Amino acid sequence: MQPILVIGANGKTGSRVASKLQALGHAVRLGSRNAPIPFDWEAPETWAAALSGVRAAYITYFPDLAFPGAVEKLDALCRTARAAGVGHLVLLSGRGEHHARLGEEVVRNAGPDFTIVRAAWFAQNFSEGYLRDPVLAGVLPMPGGDVVEPIIDVDDIADVVVAALTEGGHEGELYEVTGPRLMSFAEMAGELSTAIGHPIQYLPISFEEFHANVASAGGDFVADVFTAIARETLDGRNANLGDGVQRALGRAPRDFADFARAVAQAGKWPLAA
Repeated sequence: MQPILVIGANGKTGSRVASKLQALGHAVRLGSRNAPIPFDWEAPETWAAALSGVRAAYITYFPDLAFPGAVEKLDALCRTARAAGVGHLVLLSGRGEHHARLGEEVVRNAGPDFTIVRAAWFAQNFSEGYLRDPVLAGVLPMPGGDVVEPIIDVDDIADVVVAALTEGGHEGELYEVTGPRLMSFAEMAGELSTAIGHPIQYLPISFEEFHANVASAGGDFVADVFTAIARETLDGRNANLGDGVQRALGRAPRDFADFARAVAQAGKWPLAA
């Protein structure tokens, strides 16, 4: 069988998409620097070989489409994919992000069939991302105040992507994927407290403090971009629910409380009872 290329196969969504595809019996080509056929966003000379012979590709840009040069690289990748005869592109996009919308337009106009999965803020940021250590310390430091977000479970994103890559009827679709309810960060902290069995306190911080926190872990350049995204999106623009999971899969998305309970029961937060 022609394989499916999963770009970002080591990431939060990519690793799940690859595993789910393999479990369904599909041939998968892992798109990462250390794969047998390597793929590297910073090395365009690797793209043609990674795309050669694949029937579809899942595209994620690390760390985010808002990074300088990301949209231009995505455009070049899509042209390479078209030349390689790739039939279907599935793009992971970000909700409420200007540069992500520019990336979506690139994929729409690339030539191959496409599906766009526009995702809300990831629940797994609390269990696998930069907020895990603060949660373990009993705090949830985020800017945005009382703004509400329809936080999405990454496994739901992966299920939508897998459906788009393997089933008919998803061509040309934009799936805006969110969780089933709007939540403030204080409400998220409350659900985490219940699941972990230890108080987690929401700590409102400024965007400058957010920048300093991210910079301490990932450097100033990463902090600059992520802070710009936070300033752009944590203004209430995403305070509405999407129906992408329901339309793509015919079921409701998983609630944040169910996510938190499952992570705690799996022992991924050492404080969990």
